[in-house]
Amino acid sequence: MNCETLFGTAKPVIGMVHLPPLPGAPRFEGDREAIRERMLADARALEAGGVDGIMVENFGDAPFYPDDVPKHVVASMTAFCQDLVDSVEVPVGVNVLRNDAEAALSIAAAVDADYVRVNVHVGATVTDQGLLQGQAHETMRLRDRLDADVAVLVDVGVKHAAPLGDRSLKAELADACERGLADGIIVSGSGTGDPTSHDVLEDARVLLDERFPQTPLFVGSGVTQTSVAQTLELADGVIVGTALKTEGETTNPVDAGRVGDLVAAADRRR
Repeated sequence: MNCETLFGTAKPVIGMVHLPPLPGAPRFEGDREAIRERMLADARALEAGGVDGIMVENFGDAPFYPDDVPKHVVASMTAFCQDLVDSVEVPVGVNVLRNDAEAALSIAAAVDADYVRVNVHVGATVTDQGLLQGQAHETMRLRDRLDADVAVLVDVGVKHAAPLGDRSLKAELADACERGLADGIIVSGSGTGDPTSHDVLEDARVLLDERFPQTPLFVGSGVTQTSVAQTLELADGVIVGTALKTEGETTNPVDAGRVGDLVAAADRRR
């Protein structure tokens, strides 16, 4: 995967659109149009601030289904994602929480999105949804069946989780690339908005450079205006949510000023 080809830059900043609770979720407030308006407002603020890509996920749907969301979730996300793709010029990605790669890839293919995020692609992980197991064999074959030009970005050491068994980050990363055929790797902190360990980032960088130099490395949590330039010295891109929200609160609307400030800081390393 080539970041410059997909995002128009070798070091992309990807901004998060966290959808409010969707129909069927416990905290859904009964107004589909309000969800659409909030989504589009956030996406336009991200684009106006200069991000190179947008990632949309059903962040408000907690507690999350483990790995097979109901059809109504797929339907809602498809409708909202189509509106989003039609409203912005930057590449759009899809993540269906907690770990429904089939749904994410199907939605992306249907709405002509550009990439997906898969939280557990290989191996097994213990989460608050229980045990999640990677389905790389299904995901990559589904992409071929759909003839979808969609990049698959996968987490290694995913947040809000712990690996099942004593395996090193390097071993998981190697499996994701070599056996899972991941197009890009994401490393992150322990939870939403938590900083990513410099040691983890450095180890991932070394292994990718040695064995998988064509596979880009993204940091998926904890990036701020202060840290983004240093992060991009090692990472090929960043996925940013919390730091771009009003008052730095994950569930608040996107603040275009914060976006512009972070993108400007990132430009020192791009």
